[in-house]
Amino acid sequence: MGKLFVISAPSGTGKTSLIQSVLDDPQSSKTKLGISCTTREKRLKEEHGVSYFFISQQEFVNRVNKNEFLEYAKVFGNFYGTPKDWVLSILEKGENVILELDIQGALQVRQTFPDAKTIFIIPPSYEELSNRLEKRAQDPYEEIQTRLKEAKKEVSIGKDFNQVIVNDDFNEALADLKNFIFSDNLPSRERQEISRNSLNLLLD
Repeated sequence: MGKLFVISAPSGTGKTSLIQSVLDDPQSSKTKLGISCTTREKRLKEEHGVSYFFISQQEFVNRVNKNEFLEYAKVFGNFYGTPKDWVLSILEKGENVILELDIQGALQVRQTFPDAKTIFIIPPSYEELSNRLEKRAQDPYEEIQTRLKEAKKEVSIGKDFNQVIVNDDFNEALADLKNFIFSDNLPSRERQEISRNSLNLLLD
């Protein structure tokens, strides 16, 4: 039986880049990124069963009523959900699955699948997180402030995940993440201390 990993983080922490680098590693040959069902329209170059499972709203609601999702949410008028049958079929092959989810989705999965390994990625500080959000130039100032406020709420929940990893240095954070996923090893004492200090700073 494979393992289910649920990775969450505040916006701008570098979660997506870290996950992609994990999947690019040769060790990840038996590790897959979760595919969500969605009711939104398929975009150009997206493939059914690769980017998403594109289904109708009625089918989505039917599947919710049958408890067929590990987690689901409505975002900007469209539904998104992680199909339980797909995840279980991969795990039963002895392969691992990584789900990249927001904090609420991660909590839903933890309730419906208690054996899931939850990982929370944190920034070294809110100042650094603010700098990263500003540098990517995707959001106006007001939106960045909203994301920072949301980050504080997320950290207060994510601190209790199975593993907290600080993305202070990308390569170091990536090594910590790979060790946990591929070898079930904890970060070094030094890295754990750095994560603990950053978490205390964020929770202060």
